[in-house]
Amino acid sequence: MAKKSFFVTGTDTGVGKTLVSAAILEAASARGLKTLGMKPIASGCDSTPDGLRNEDALALMKAMTEALAYDQVNPIALEPAIAPHVAAAQAGRQVTAQRLVGFCRGLQMRPADLLLVEGAGGWRVPLNDRETYSAVPVSLQMPVILVVPLRLGCINHALLTAEAIRRDGLTLAGWVANRPDARPMECEEETLSYLQNHLGAHCLGVLPWQSQPDPAALSERLRIDILFEN
Repeated sequence: MAKKSFFVTGTDTGVGKTLVSAAILEAASARGLKTLGMKPIASGCDSTPDGLRNEDALALMKAMTEALAYDQVNPIALEPAIAPHVAAAQAGRQVTAQRLVGFCRGLQMRPADLLLVEGAGGWRVPLNDRETYSAVPVSLQMPVILVVPLRLGCINHALLTAEAIRRDGLTLAGWVANRPDARPMECEEETLSYLQNHLGAHCLGVLPWQSQPDPAALSERLRIDILFEN
């Protein structure tokens, strides 16, 4: 059974959840830990001879140490690059929190030191007309890692997301600041300082922008020991 499991969310879509997840997996691997990663539902998948494939799920497979079939890493693959609940509706499929929880619990039963479950979009992205993705980590009582992009507006988005996570009864285990653009944001140091003083959780690292993302190189900038303290 996975000794440590975390849910990785972001303040929005396109903030670097997959890059951060892969970097954490690489950091754990460098410490000799057995790792697993999954993205239960992914939209924006490519059609291949082997079926629909998502580049984020493939990145997780490359970064983790344990071998899994693609369908175990990304059990629900949707082709349109749109919100998951809309993509599922267009594909005639029904997605529920209970179903995603079942997939996650299946991987939690596998022997590993670390399991990361990457969400889609932000904390309240819909799964259907009644549920949001946050219902999955809540059902699993899974501590959360938050990815914050260093750009204008991130303080508000980060604080609101952290507030929602805690209101849902979960622990914010840590957060990672990611630079999604080549051009640094103005007043970056002041922004980081404010987040460090007000998010109420450890900053696991600040990742630089890379033209060619390299999770292994970025892993050296992370302090994942914080995740294993308790």
